[in-house]
Amino acid sequence: MLDVILLERVENLGQMGQVVKVRPGFARNFLLPQKKAMRATKDNLTYFEKQRAQLEAQNLTRKSEAEQVAEKLNGLKVVLIRQAGESGQLYGSVSARDLSDAVTAAGFTITRGQIVLEKPIKTLGLFPLKVVLHPEVSVAVTANVAQSAEEAEMQAEGIDPLKLAAEALAREEDEQRQAAAEAAAQNEGAPER
Repeated sequence: MLDVILLERVENLGQMGQVVKVRPGFARNFLLPQKKAMRATKDNLTYFEKQRAQLEAQNLTRKSEAEQVAEKLNGLKVVLIRQAGESGQLYGSVSARDLSDAVTAAGFTITRGQIVLEKPIKTLGLFPLKVVLHPEVSVAVTANVAQSAEEAEMQAEGIDPLKLAAEALAREEDEQRQAAAEAAAQNEGAPER
């Protein structure tokens, strides 16, 4: 285990300024390269204590900026048009990059690393997402994945376009069966030549 000083809040690990024990790989591959932490040596501890006020001030300004953006961004709905099969299964999937491009097109600049996907989006529908603007500020965004703009509007209103298409197909098949049954009944009543 390796001791590191956190330079910002890290989820499930600790707050800024805490000295925590982490696995060497996590520190070497994630925390240190992304400047989220520094090794807890005597020199670094004294350096951090001298810079603490400045780092906390920078953190507060970044947090307040993120909160201002969060007020505007919270509840945003983005529409992604994708090709899919009849069952609603996408040909491919919607990635964090696609989602960040859609949110950026809506007027908010975010990176794909700020989007938290619980699992890949591989079907049509509405999907809630979490966008992390700052380690202490996150907002909810809804991704509306549809085959066309009309279907996206229907999904936003709570109507399932796949269910409507299935019901229309079932009605059409019933009408064809009834027409066939009527034609068969008329043929039975008609005399043979």
